[in-house]
Amino acid sequence: MKDFWLSCGHHMLDRDERGRLRVTDEFVKLYLARPELTPPPDACAVECSLHAALLSDPWRPIAATELDAIAEADARENWRHLVSLRDHLAAHQTLEATYAALVREKIPVPPLFLDQLVHLILRNALDRCDDAYTLRAAELFFRPQRLTVYDGSLLAADQEHIDANGVAVSPLAVMFGAQEEPDIEVLTDANAQHYWDRSDRFDLAIDLTPGRRGLAALGTVIGQWVQHLLGIELTVEPLDELHNIALAWYVGLDADGTKIGDALWNGMEIDDATRNRVVGLFRLKFHDDSFVIDRMAGEAVYLILAMAPDRVVRMKPQNLLVGLPVRQVDSVT
Repeated sequence: MKDFWLSCGHHMLDRDERGRLRVTDEFVKLYLARPELTPPPDACAVECSLHAALLSDPWRPIAATELDAIAEADARENWRHLVSLRDHLAAHQTLEATYAALVREKIPVPPLFLDQLVHLILRNALDRCDDAYTLRAAELFFRPQRLTVYDGSLLAADQEHIDANGVAVSPLAVMFGAQEEPDIEVLTDANAQHYWDRSDRFDLAIDLTPGRRGLAALGTVIGQWVQHLLGIELTVEPLDELHNIALAWYVGLDADGTKIGDALWNGMEIDDATRNRVVGLFRLKFHDDSFVIDRMAGEAVYLILAMAPDRVVRMKPQNLLVGLPVRQVDSVT
C-alpha cells in the first residue's frame, strides 16, 4: 500500500495486538523537537537542562517545582502542557486510549495537541485506504478548512495552505479569500493518483457539494473513526437537505453544527442564512442495536457539519466519541 501523511510521525509508533498505536521514546522526542519546546538561545538554564534531560529519558519524572522555575511564562505554559500530555500517554496503553480519556474527562489540552492525536489515529484507522477522496475528506478532522462557492460547487481548501505566502494567480484562489496564494487545485479523478505524493502538502481542495463524492467520502471517514475507536459498526449516509427531519438524536460535528442542531431540537425556525452554512448533513444508523441506549434502538442519529460565519469549518471529531447514544464501551481503553 502507498504511504501517506508521513509528517504525522506514525513511523515512530508501534502497534499492539489490536492494531492500536503504542507510544515510543522516539515519538515523545518528536514533541521535544517542536519549536515551542526547543529552548531559544536566550532560554534560562532550567529550561535548557530540562530539555536535555528529557531528550535522554523522555519519561523522566518532572516535579511541578521544576516547571515553575522556568523563567519565561510562555515556555512554562508550553512545558506544562507537554508534561501533562506525556503523563497521560504513560498512563494509558495507546494513543487511542489517551485521546478518549482526554476528551471524555474534558482535560484541557491545546487544540494543536488534539489535532496531532487525531491525525495519527486517523492515519492508523485508514492505513489500508486506497481512495484519495476518503483521505482528503479525512483532513477535515484535524485541519480547518475554508469554504467557498465556485462555479456552483461548494469547495473546501486547507486554511493554512490558503493563508500561506505566495502570489495569487487564479480566480479560484481569490474566491477563497487568498490575497497572496498560489493556484488552487481541486481533487478530481484525473489527479487523484497524485494524492499520495503530495499528501503532506495539504494543497488539494475538495468538492463538498451535496450529492457528490466528497461528502460521501466524509461519511466513510466518520464511520471508520467510530468503528476504530468504539468498535461499533455503522453506516453513515449523506443527505441533501435539512428539511422535514425528526431529530431523535443529533451530534454537531463542530461548534456551529451543534448550535444549529440545538435550534432544531428546540423547535426554532432556521433562516436561509443559517441553512446555507450547513456544509454536510448525515444520517447514521447502527448495525447492532445492542450497543445503543434503549430509546434509540432502531432510530437514526443525525450529524450536522456547518461553517462558521467566517466560512471556516473547524471540525470537532471528539463529539463523535462522546455524543453518540451508545452504552459505555471499553474499546478505547
